[in-house]
Amino acid sequence: MARGPTLNVPLDRLISAADRALKALFAPTAAARPVPPTPPENAGPGDEALSTEDRRESASLMRVNHAGEVAAQALYHAQALFARDPGVREFMLKGAREESDHLSWCEPRLEELGARPSVLNPLWYAGSFGIGALAAMLGDQASLGFVAETERQVEGHLKSHLEQLPAQDARSRAIAEAMSEDQAGHGQQALHAGAAPLPGPVRELMRRTARVMTHTAYRM
Repeated sequence: MARGPTLNVPLDRLISAADRALKALFAPTAAARPVPPTPPENAGPGDEALSTEDRRESASLMRVNHAGEVAAQALYHAQALFARDPGVREFMLKGAREESDHLSWCEPRLEELGARPSVLNPLWYAGSFGIGALAAMLGDQASLGFVAETERQVEGHLKSHLEQLPAQDARSRAIAEAMSEDQAGHGQQALHAGAAPLPGPVRELMRRTARVMTHTAYRM
């Protein structure tokens, strides 16, 4: 597998990357999979049972999840753009396509809760694209390692959200659970594809960066 990425990116790939960015931010594609259904035993009375405080908490957490998926799209797009190995490039694009479902699940859920996505989504995308590009510069194996660690951390965030979401909000919980399963799967796939382990300081920096984004997106 080729190790070093190249900066000599063909124009058509740059145009495709710009198109993917615009779609992720302003016109996400329709989900290939339907919104995860609420298990019948957890269906309950629906959103009308949510108090104002519960609805606000659910909306804040789902806004964080949506912002995280915007960032994930940017990471995958940048890593695909600068990947040297065609197989790694396709791995990144496949991951982005699969996780675009998450955007299509979270955004209507926010609308149902009377909320909107983070106003800083363009910033999250731009910053994450830069981070993804930097990861790709380190080589394909390091880039895959970055995917594995990112998905591991995101899975942890989603599991914490499942503990924080109001018990009555079965619909948001079903979405978060399905997203968590996808993250775990993509992380395992990256490991199987040859991901290199990341140094401890890099993992800690990723955690700190994610914490800034989640705390900010929770509010705005």
